[in-house]
This record gives sequence, structure tokens and C-alpha cells, in this order.
Amino acid sequence: MKKLIFGLLLLLAAGATTLYYSPGALLASMQLVERQLAGLSHEQITVGDLSIHYYQGGPVDAPTILMLHGFGANKDNWLRFARHFTERYRVIAIDLPGFGDSSKPAASYDVGTQVERVAAFTQALNIERLHLIGNSMGGHIGALYAARYPDQVLSVALFANAGITAPQKSQLIEILERGEANPLVVNAPEDFDRLLNFVFVDVPYLPAKVKQYMASEGVANRALNQEIFGHLVNRYIPLEPELAKIQAPTLLLWGEQDRALHVSSIEVMRPLLREPMVVVMKDCGHLPMIERPAEAAMHYQAFLDNAD
Repeated sequence: MKKLIFGLLLLLAAGATTLYYSPGALLASMQLVERQLAGLSHEQITVGDLSIHYYQGGPVDAPTILMLHGFGANKDNWLRFARHFTERYRVIAIDLPGFGDSSKPAASYDVGTQVERVAAFTQALNIERLHLIGNSMGGHIGALYAARYPDQVLSVALFANAGITAPQKSQLIEILERGEANPLVVNAPEDFDRLLNFVFVDVPYLPAKVKQYMASEGVANRALNQEIFGHLVNRYIPLEPELAKIQAPTLLLWGEQDRALHVSSIEVMRPLLREPMVVVMKDCGHLPMIERPAEAAMHYQAFLDNAD
């Protein structure tokens, strides 16, 4: 028995040492814990010539919620938010092509093209009706999807969505118009802290080594991210002409201190939609589902209850 206990202690010590010196392994362990808490599994499907990775959880015969992340992000953005919905819904959080573990083809990444890729993904999974939720670029894609496929969409929730010319310019727009570096692209390791401080009011805790690892990953992806951002700007599809085509109930949820996309976008969208529900979260930035996941989930559940 003493030898067994000693052996287990050695294994634990070796595992701890591996995690300490391998921030990638530590991050993977953290993600695994979050997935288990959310009741999600990591899945992959081939759609055309694309390999699409996604998280899935909840009853397969329940209504589907499809979650679309923003620019430079991936399916992990939804982990703490998703755990509030997997008891009642089939939850799917996708890595959009160009991001996360999904394919990164030498092709277009404008929102119109991404909408059709998402439509092909839902068809491959035999999803006939769904609730859509998207943040930032993902909200732009989700709104355009709801406009193009109104018979398929049960509801659409837009968390600080792109695609609107706001009455008041955001700090991101002002920075880009001055020709300064895009704060959403990590060009050097020190840019990662700047990114976190830009998109959050209260930056979530990350272990130092995990933060360093994520910064290095951001630097490694900078060329593709710059290319994708260029497609979003140069092949821009405005939402204003599309919103009236959305038939489903719509939630507009924004962080009041969003520096990337200004909260005044709501003023443009509200009259163009069919009785939208509007929520503005105080002391919150661009990623409410990460910064305050329980509160954002409460608002979203209230919206779903009202939409049913």
C-alpha cells in the first residue's frame, strides 16, 4: 500500500511538473475541465472540403442553440456561458473556418461566405430549426444568416454584433481611422495584455504561463487574422438593409463600456427589427458571455422563455 501511495504521489508530481513547464498542456487541462462542467464534448465533421470542429452537449432531441464566436476567437469563448443551457437545449459552439481547430482555407472570409459555410454545417448535422447566438463578427454572421434563412431560425441573439454604422464611433473605429495598429490583432507578445484590456472592463484571471502561451498563439496567427480582418472590411456587408428580413425574435445585448463596437448601434437596429428585446450590461465590455457569463446567460434565458 505504501508503494502504491508513493507511486501515485510521483505521478501527481510529474503531472504537475508537466503542466507547469507546458502551458499548452495546462490550457488544454483548463479547457477540459470547463467542457466537463458545461457537459460538452469536442466533435469534428467534414463539410465539403472543410474540417469543422465544434463543441456539442445537451439532449440531441432538444431545441438547438448554435453559438458563433467573434473575430480572432474560437469556440472556447462560450464554455462558461454554455453550461447554463445544456440541461434544456442541444448546444453547439462552432470553430468558424479560419479560427480555432477548423480548416483555414486560402479563400474568402467575408461574412456572406461564412454564412453559407455555417448553413452547410447545419445541413450536414441535419438541423432544421435552431436558435442562433453570435458575438461581434459572429453576431454579424448570425444576423445575416437569420435574414437569409428566416424559416430556419427560431430566434437570434446578437451580443455586441458587428455590421452596423453606429451613430457614435467606437474606440476601435477611431484607432483604425488614425492608421494605428489594430488592437484586436496580436502582433507581438506584449499586445496580448493590450487586447485583454481593450475587450474587457474586468479582465478574467489567467495564469501567467497560460497568458504567455495564448500571446504566442496570437502572434503565430497574426498574418491570417490580418487577412481575415481585411476581408471583413473590404468585403463589408452592412446589416441595415437586412434586418427587416429577420422574422425571428431578436435579442440585442451589449456591454455599456464596449470599446470595440459602440453601444449606440442599438439605436440603429431597434427600429429595423420586429420588437427586439434590448439589454445593456453596465460595467461590461465587448465579451459579456466571458466577462459575466452567469448574468449574460440569465438575460438570454429570459429572452428564450419569452421567444418560445
